[in-house]
Amino acid sequence: MKRIILSAIAVMMCAFANAQELKYGVKGGLNLSNFTGDTDGVNLKSKAGFNFGGFVEIKLSDKFSIQPELLYSTQGSKAKDQVQQIDDILYNGDVCFNLSYLNVPVMFKYYVADKFNVEAGPQIGFLTSAKTKTTLDGYSGSHEMDVKDIFESIDFGLNLGTGYDFTDHLSVGLRYNLGLANIAKTESGDDTKLHNGVFSINVGYKF
Repeated sequence: MKRIILSAIAVMMCAFANAQELKYGVKGGLNLSNFTGDTDGVNLKSKAGFNFGGFVEIKLSDKFSIQPELLYSTQGSKAKDQVQQIDDILYNGDVCFNLSYLNVPVMFKYYVADKFNVEAGPQIGFLTSAKTKTTLDGYSGSHEMDVKDIFESIDFGLNLGTGYDFTDHLSVGLRYNLGLANIAKTESGDDTKLHNGVFSINVGYKF
């Protein structure tokens, strides 16, 4: 992972040196996230969230550009129909995993048409918070717990997406983040794997 990050930094430095045009912008949108991996026996459902941040589009030619970004992103998953024992009584309920990341994607964009592009690139994410919100049948309200210590502080993945520029300033994009790193903090001998998976749709504005 370190090699990939260092390679991405080297590519960006070279891109800045050879850029034909730089465009700065802001973007934001909606996430639909879930966990993948060793999740057998757990009824996981997708969770809605949001993302927002800024980017720099480094135009290298009419067809090709590199776009580093900095995004705050709310992610996670919902575990439905979980059984909880309280005072020797079994209750059914739902547990929502609310994770927040500061993500740094570096996207390589290719314009297959005048306004339409496809993109791919690595992403590193820094966990800023992780909480569960549990709601049990027969109980009013919900219980929230900090669970940051059971998740790894750094995530790594691959982004794939596409975008369309309506104007020189306004654009829309669709992206999927395939989590490659194990985000579950495990002890020696525990080979449990858990990964992030996030669909996102964004609207961007270039200044």
